[in-house]
Amino acid sequence: MDYTFAGLPLHVLLVHAVLVLTPLVTLALVLVAGWPAARRILWIPAFTAAALLLPLGLVTIEAGKWLEQRVPPAPLIQEHTAQGEDIVPWLYGIVVLAVVIAAWAVVELVAARRDAGAGATARPGRAVRIVVGMVLTLAALGVAAGTTWTLVQIGEAGSRAVWEGSFSDEPLER
Repeated sequence: MDYTFAGLPLHVLLVHAVLVLTPLVTLALVLVAGWPAARRILWIPAFTAAALLLPLGLVTIEAGKWLEQRVPPAPLIQEHTAQGEDIVPWLYGIVVLAVVIAAWAVVELVAARRDAGAGATARPGRAVRIVVGMVLTLAALGVAAGTTWTLVQIGEAGSRAVWEGSFSDEPLER
C-alpha cells in the first residue's frame, strides 16, 4: 500500500490528527464519566470518537513503518519507531473505557425512561450512581494520563529524529 497523500508521507499528516484527537477524546471520556448530565448527551459522540481513534492510530503506525523503510537508517528514527507501538494498548484502553461508559449511560437512560413511564423508582440508587461515576472518572483520568504521557514520549522521539541537527542556533542570512 502507498502511504502518501498529495506527495507527502501520510504518517506526517496523520500523526498530527492522533496527537490532537487522542487527548481530546480522553478528556471527553473524563467529562462523560464524571458528569451525569454530559453523559446523557455526549456518550454517543465520545464513544464514536473513541471507536474511530483506534483505526486512525493503527493506520498512523502502519504509515510510520512504511515511511521508516524510505528514509536513511538512524538511531533516532529506530527509537521513535520502537516507541510508536506503545500507544496501541492505550488506544484499546480508550475503546474499552468508552464501551463501559456507554453501557453505564444506557443503563441510566433505560432506568430513567422506565421510571418516567411507570412512576417507579427502579433506577440505580444514588450511592451506586456516585460510586460508579467515581470509578469511571478515575479510570478515565488514568487512561488520559497514561495515553498523554505515552504520546509525549513518542512525539518527542519523532521530533528529535526529524529536527535534531537540522537547524541553526543563529538566524541564517537571507
